[in-house]
Amino acid sequence: MYTRVLVPLDGSELAEAILPFAEQVAGPLDAEVVLLRVVEPILPAEAIASAGVVTPDSLALRELDGKRYLSQVERRLSKKALRVRTRVTLGPPAEAILATARTTGADLIAMATHGRSGLGRVLFGSVAEAVLRASPVPVLLIRMTTKTDERTGRGAPPGQRA
Repeated sequence: MYTRVLVPLDGSELAEAILPFAEQVAGPLDAEVVLLRVVEPILPAEAIASAGVVTPDSLALRELDGKRYLSQVERRLSKKALRVRTRVTLGPPAEAILATARTTGADLIAMATHGRSGLGRVLFGSVAEAVLRASPVPVLLIRMTTKTDERTGRGAPPGQRA
């Protein structure tokens, strides 16, 4: 049914909560898992706030950090006999996810949503919602909050347990 599952990750434990679901889909189908880390461009406000500390290498360092992070996740999934590939791309997250789905031939996008609602969603938008609305392929979404699942401890902010 599915041959390639795109899994966007932002480096947070909340985003990684989708991984067990992606494993359950990809494993039995021998589908390839494509891990994606989107590096957002440095916004003018960030450059101003950094008081000139931003250099041309800043973006390259963020990309390198993304590659290191994905390589760790790739190793964990490969140990479970999953076929895994990684990609780091630059751009606005929703657009980059959709473009990567097209270029990799993904037939499923699996991602966690941080569960913002109300004013937070209005102010910050929702990458998951934008992907869901524009995706030409099915999107598997799980809603995560900072409250953890008591059985697994998943979803807690880094360094904390419920």
